[in-house]
Order: sequence, then structure tokens, then C-alpha cells
Amino acid sequence: PALTPLSYPLTRMAAAIAGAESGAVSAAPSSENNTSEIQNHERQQRSSVTQSTAASPTPAASGGRAVVSSGSAVGRGASRSRVSYFYQSDVGHYYYGPSHPMKPHRLKLAHHLILSYGLYRKMEVYRPHAATPGEMMAFHAEDYVNFLSRITPDNLRSFTGQMSKFNAGDYTDCPVFDGLFEFTSFYTGASIDGAVKLNNNATDIAINWSGGLHHAKKSEASGFCYINDIVLAILELLKVHARVLYIDIDVHHGDGVEEAFYCTDRVMTFSLHKYGDFFPGSGDLKDVGAREGEGFSVNAPLTSGMTDGSYEKIFKPVMDKIMEVYRPGAIVLQCGADSLTGDRLGCFNLSLRGHAECVKFVKGFGVPTLVVGGGGYTIRNVARCWAYETSVLLETEISNEIPYNDYFEYYAPDFQLHLTPEPRENLNTDASLEAIRVQLLSQLQGLQGAPSVQMQEVPPAFYTSGSGGGEGENDGGPDDDFRERSPGRTSKGDGERRQHESEFYD
Repeated sequence: PALTPLSYPLTRMAAAIAGAESGAVSAAPSSENNTSEIQNHERQQRSSVTQSTAASPTPAASGGRAVVSSGSAVGRGASRSRVSYFYQSDVGHYYYGPSHPMKPHRLKLAHHLILSYGLYRKMEVYRPHAATPGEMMAFHAEDYVNFLSRITPDNLRSFTGQMSKFNAGDYTDCPVFDGLFEFTSFYTGASIDGAVKLNNNATDIAINWSGGLHHAKKSEASGFCYINDIVLAILELLKVHARVLYIDIDVHHGDGVEEAFYCTDRVMTFSLHKYGDFFPGSGDLKDVGAREGEGFSVNAPLTSGMTDGSYEKIFKPVMDKIMEVYRPGAIVLQCGADSLTGDRLGCFNLSLRGHAECVKFVKGFGVPTLVVGGGGYTIRNVARCWAYETSVLLETEISNEIPYNDYFEYYAPDFQLHLTPEPRENLNTDASLEAIRVQLLSQLQGLQGAPSVQMQEVPPAFYTSGSGGGEGENDGGPDDDFRERSPGRTSKGDGERRQHESEFYD
């Protein structure tokens, strides 16, 4: 099936939530088949599995191609979800700099592990479009986006004042590196594409492990994050869904997302994180939102040594209550892997199974879900985590033995998938966890049911022709992309479509 991306301005409500300037337009994403690495993997492994023929490319509304990878029929039964996977092959090639803990290379490791386990055969695999500056400005300030698009390591001196203003540069945790803006456009475009596919009811679960950069603010880089792809994806979802739930299981508080939607009830944020003398320092139990959003920011401040059992005691009862009270139309789940045991920057002690149990639990509600990555600084464990959670989303068992792949040596010495938690003390006592659980359940109980919202009419999506040849072959022809023809809208409903004399027609 070809993608049928939407292309229309943000609703006034969504634009007001983001603080975006009126008239911002989100361009239609174009997605195309991401086959080169898959084909290389097939050749290297000499797989004996017979692959079904990929669908023929169909021109998408924005000019790209959307082609389903082999094995797309899996997941269409009554008990399995349709899963779409978004991956841009260049996103793992960027480098923050020597000694910097953020390594985009981890995305390459995770992708190759997903390939070597054969999980791609059970998903629709797409290469996402690169987000445009206009799409980023749906949330971020214009001068900030322009700054990111222009600055390079070679012209730093001419941006000294702006680097201080936007919290970027060598003396911050957000360095300027080669290809910075291209990197942000790749991971942001993938999250937007996933949201569009969910809006079109073309998938049940959309995965973008390159996304989840939850610290970026409207006009400021923060915590290794430059563009907040999560906020932009939520704004896309708000075009169709009255309420969106954001869940954050990163060890750091999702401050950028919470701040963006702190004063609205259309987005509820739920974050479990280390709190105290720890970045970013926000996410107290008392931070519950403001004005219309009061009560819709849900924070579980935890401390070091968090184990699987302790985490579950908070996560599951609070999630059950949220779903009962809030009833979201869509979910965005941020799966930061820095909450795993042995992370370079994290201080929790979760196993892969404990971390993935949250993913499995959220999936069980059957709500359209966008799953994104996030933190994670021991890169071999990040790859383990996201490959395993991909298998959980696909309801597919995978071996504990790491299969051979291009990065096999990273998993030495045991070459095992699952991690053993460290023998360390859990500073989260039963009493402290119970106090947090009771407080959060009380906060949610105080909400007056699921908030309603007057939804504006959603303009029709672009449609793509089911036949035709290569990209652009039918431009201007009878099989070109089209919108449904309808008379103009008037108060009496008797509109008439007219050709203006100043318009140019062939």
C-alpha cells in the first residue's frame, strides 16, 4: 500500500499550543522503500527464506515513493498489529565529537541487529523524508531554526552571540558538528512520517528509533537535543485526535515535551525519571500543569537503583488509571535506553525485559502508537534494547544469542542479548514508591473525566493512484495525485468552483 500523507496547515488549537506563528504549514512527508541495506544483508546471510516480491513503487503526493518491504502481509490478522518502521540509512553517520556521550552510531547498531534477527520481514520498512525548516517552525522559533540551518564548525565565530542565546557550541552539551541540521531533519522527518501514517489509519504502530529527543525547547538546544521531534509529531497527531498521551521511560525527565504542552489538556505527559541532583532538574511530583493543563502533567520522581519490580509498581497502576480517565486517541512512547542497567550516564538498574515490559503493557491497550528512541549511552545496550523492543511490538520471540552481523564484535564477550542487572542497592524504598503511586492516582482521580474539544474539519488527505510507473511519470496527467473535487464552502452550502482570471492554466 502506498502512503497517503496529509498536507494541510496546523489547526489553530495545535498552533496555539505550540506557540507557533499563525499560518505555519506542515509539508506532506514523502516516504520510500528502504531496501539497500536489507538487500545487502540478505546477500551476506544467504537467507534460505523465500521473500515475497515488494510492491511496485507508486508516486506519493509529495513526489517521493512509498514502497512496502517484503513480508508486509504479516501483522494484518485479528491478533497482530500492523507495524511500520522508519529508518534513514545516513542517520547513524553523524558525530557529536570526541568524548561526547551521544553516539548516533548506536542507530546503525540497532538497525543491523533488527536486520540480523529478521524482524524487518514482519514490518513495513520506510525511508522517511527529511523535515523542512517550515515543518520545524510548527513548534520552534524561526530565528532558532534558521540558526541551526546556517551554523557549521567552519563559521562558528560569526555566530558567537547566537550560540550563547540558543545554548549551542563547544561550551555546552549541544556542540556544533558537521551535518548538524541534516541530522535533525532526518530524525524529525521520521517521527512526522510515523504520525502521518497513524493519522491515515495506515498502521497501528510506527517505530522511529532515531527520534525521541525530548529536551529541545522552542528556542533552545538542550541535553544533546536540537529539534524536538516528539512535539512536532504530537502536533501532527492533534490534527486528527482530540487527546494524545505522551509516555517517557527515559532516565531523564522529558522536560521539553512537558513544557510545550504544560498549559493544555489535549496532551497528557507521563514521565518516570531520576529526580534530584540530576539533569534536567525538573519533573517534581508537584509539577502537574497549569491553567487548562492543570493535572495533565504526571511526574514520577525516582532515585537511583530502580529495579524491574519497583518500576512496574509505579508504571502499571498509573497507566491503567490514565487510560481509564484520559482515554487518548493516540500515544507517543519515548523509550530512552539510559534507564537500563550499566548505562554511562544513567543510574537505574532495569533489565531489557523490565524496560520492554512497559512497551508491551502500552501496546496492550490497542491505541495507535508512535514509538521513538531517546537517551542511551552504552551503545551496545541501546542496540540490544531497541532490537528486543521491536520484537515485542511484533510479538515475535527472538534468540538470546546475538546473530552474526556487521557489528558483532560490539557484543563481546558473551554475545548475549539480555543484560544482568548490577548487584547494587535500590534507593527507592517501598514506602517512597507507595507514596508516589498514591499521589499520582489521587491527581488523576481529581480530573473531571476525559476533556472534550471542538474539532475543526480536517481537510481531505492527498490520494495516490494505484497504477502508474516511476516517480513523476504522470505529473499533470490523468493519473496524477489529486484531491477530491467539491464545491467551495459557503454558509449556505451552495458554493461554486471558479477559475480566477489571474491564475495560469495550460
